[in-house]
Amino acid sequence: MKVLFDTVSYNCSKIVTKTYSTSFSLATKMLYKSIRSDIYNIYGFVRFADEIVDSFHDYKKEALFNRFNDDLEFALKDQISLNPILNSFQYTFHKYNIDKNLVDAFMKSMRTDLHKNTYLNEDEFKAYIYGSADVVGLMCLKVFVKGDQEKYEELKDTAMALGSAFQKVNFLRDLKADFEGLDRTYFPNTDLNNLNELSKQDIIDDIERDFEKGLSGIKKLPIEAKFGVFMAYRYYHQLLKKLKKTPALKIKDSRIRVSNPKKIELLMRSYVKYQLNLI
Repeated sequence: MKVLFDTVSYNCSKIVTKTYSTSFSLATKMLYKSIRSDIYNIYGFVRFADEIVDSFHDYKKEALFNRFNDDLEFALKDQISLNPILNSFQYTFHKYNIDKNLVDAFMKSMRTDLHKNTYLNEDEFKAYIYGSADVVGLMCLKVFVKGDQEKYEELKDTAMALGSAFQKVNFLRDLKADFEGLDRTYFPNTDLNNLNELSKQDIIDDIERDFEKGLSGIKKLPIEAKFGVFMAYRYYHQLLKKLKKTPALKIKDSRIRVSNPKKIELLMRSYVKYQLNLI
């Protein structure tokens, strides 16, 4: 029976989420059970595509990515795939009528990472951020509002801002890995060899504007999603606070983290705010 295969597929996406991101997994656990598995399904898909371009250096990455893209197209068309991650994603894609343009934009940005390693101007950077992060936020938003198109349109811009903030925090935190390991420079007009406090502050100011806009949307989310998304916001905002306090040169030479005890503290404090209706 296909239902058994589907269950295995969903469990695979859940395992991928828990294995690759303890922080995202923790936030996802705070979502209502009715939507939790669909967020696992989206994360599993975007994680696998990202892994191909970021991690499989000893293999023919472009060939692997092309194969994954072909399998994705078949999965969305046929509503089944023997790749359990794509099988679970296509289920969520069809269940909430996710716009195919969002999926295409994501895959376009991932493909860009196969060859492009420098973003020379703001337009290039924004296009990459849209495809790599904003559209993921929009796919998740479709789940959060349970396919309600009117609510989706109302919250669309704030979801994109939150996706941008999360991605930019990742870029700032991972400067060392991206620059030295992957030879990538995402932030335009920034000399990472001579990153200074002024350049760092410009980046942080931009992220804080995205966070402010994103938080306004979190407050309007349905109850099933609000606390889980707020928890993710709190975690990334804490990362940004640590990056803000870290000297620019040290950011380039280390990877800033939020400790597990701090994550638990954030969870408890966030829950209190949620219960008191402070978000």
